[in-house]
This record gives sequence, structure tokens and C-alpha cells, in this order.
Amino acid sequence: MKESNYIRKYLTVFFFLLFPVIKISAEINKITEVFSTRNGQELKMDIYRSASSGVNPCIIHVFGGGFKEGARDQNYFSSYLKYFANAGFTVISIDYRLGMKSVDAKGLKFVKALRQAIGFAVEDIYSATDYIIQNASELQIDTTRIILSGSSAGAVSVLHADYEHCNNFDGDTILSDNFKFAGIISFAGAILSNKGVPSYKKSPSPTLFFHGTQDRLVNYNKIQWFNLGLFGSKSITAQFRKYKYPYQFYSIENSGHEVAVNPMESRREEILYFIQHLIFEKKPWMLDVYFNDINQKPSLMMSARDFYESKGSANQKK
Repeated sequence: MKESNYIRKYLTVFFFLLFPVIKISAEINKITEVFSTRNGQELKMDIYRSASSGVNPCIIHVFGGGFKEGARDQNYFSSYLKYFANAGFTVISIDYRLGMKSVDAKGLKFVKALRQAIGFAVEDIYSATDYIIQNASELQIDTTRIILSGSSAGAVSVLHADYEHCNNFDGDTILSDNFKFAGIISFAGAILSNKGVPSYKKSPSPTLFFHGTQDRLVNYNKIQWFNLGLFGSKSITAQFRKYKYPYQFYSIENSGHEVAVNPMESRREEILYFIQHLIFEKKPWMLDVYFNDINQKPSLMMSARDFYESKGSANQKK
């Protein structure tokens, strides 16, 4: 254990020496703004920023909860937000409409409801992004370096936001065709498609994927019925590799849906590595990392059916 802690501390020092763009500050300021009103619901964003001045790259974080629960200010990811604010990013955690909150449906009706819920979340991500672009001068944000980060349902949402923008889906009328997210960070995400394995008309943003190989809530590979399917990280990265889109994929072996949360604490240096090399330096890299802790057992093996039929919180079970 002492050796493991030493290696982690060494890597932290190494990464911060390697990345001169990363700034260190002890004081984090937080403000809350309303960025949109949808169906009478105010949507807010919490903006975290270090006390240092200057124009910063931006990370927009989208929380998880199966589109039926969760909040932008939950404790389990607050240290993740503050860590990256402390590292020189303006970090923004956003609300979005929870389209599955009162849904009680099965089969194709469930799929239709889920697709609508994803659509709500994507619209709200676009609205938040547009608000940031329109107020970039006041917020001191570099609009060429806006990164999306999402956990579970949030990861589904950020992957969809990039996928739909690259494919000019109906409804994407807020963001300019010339705009492109600088990068995507997905903690156990997937894309719901009725056109088979997702493909891109325009190159997707460099994407960092984390996924547990035993995930039963958001499938690691895919669940497919003819052209309809939920395509997880393994399936999406196969397309990235086929068409030579830059990506970094951490397959966490012998892990379940806890990978929607754990890397936000344990893989921060790897996230910085991805941001520095694949986003800031635009390296055309395709990296696959298979990680297996032989002493680790899956800790969140709830299936999608169990989750949507339960009245408890998946976050509590994490």
C-alpha cells in the first residue's frame, strides 16, 4: 500500500511538471447562473473557477442518474469539479431535464421514452454551451477549448451531444456548424441508435472513454435488436479505430457500473494526460488500456431493469 501511494504521488508530480498549461491555485470561487428556462423549469449551472485571472479552458460536467434522478451539486463528484478548477479550468456543472423521472413503460415504449429523455438532455447541453459562448468574455472562457464530461446518463448525454452535432441531427439549431467540442470525457456512456452502430458524417471530438467490462446498467459493448441498439464504449471505440478518430479507452476489467464514478477520483492524472495530448496538442492517437486489479470485485452490478423498477437511488448504491 505504501508503494502504491508513493507511485500515485510521483505520477501526480510528473503530470503537473509535464503540463505547463495546468495552473495551481488554492482558492476556488463558485457562482450559480440560470442559463435557460424550459417548460417553466429554470436550468442552472454552477461555475467553479480558481481565483487566478486569465482566460481558461472549460469543462462542462453532466451528472448521472438514469435520467430520473441526480443533481448538478451532488457531493460524490464535488472534489472532481474542484480539482480541475484548481488545475486551471473553468468547470461548469449543469442542470438538465430528467425525462425518465415519472416514466413507467416497458419494451419499445420505454425505448421511445429514453430517446426523448436523451433528447432533452442534449438540448440542455447545447443551451448551456451556447450560454457559455455568448458570455465567454465575462466568464473568461476559451470557446475553442470547451470539453464535455459526463457520468452514466450524463456520459450518454455528452456522447450524444457530440454525435448528434457531428451528424446535423434535427433540433441542433443553437450551435454553429463551425463549432466543435474540444473533447469528450465519458464515464460509462453509450449511444442509443436506430441506425446500427453509430457513424459520424464529421469527425467526432477526441474522446476519453472509461467503462467496466461487467457493466450491466450501461452495457460495455452493445445490446442490439436489428438496427436498434444501445452501443457502449467498446462498440463506439471500434468505429473510432476503424476511421482513425483520436480516442483513449480505459477498459476496467472485472468492474461494473461503479466506473461511472470511480475514475473521477482515481484516474485524474490519466484525464489530464488525455486533455494535454489529444485535446491541447491534437495528437492523432488511438490508445486502448486494459486495467485489471485482481483484488477488485464489481461493486455495482444492478441491471437497467432493476434500476428503473427500483425506487432507490443508484448513486446511493454506488
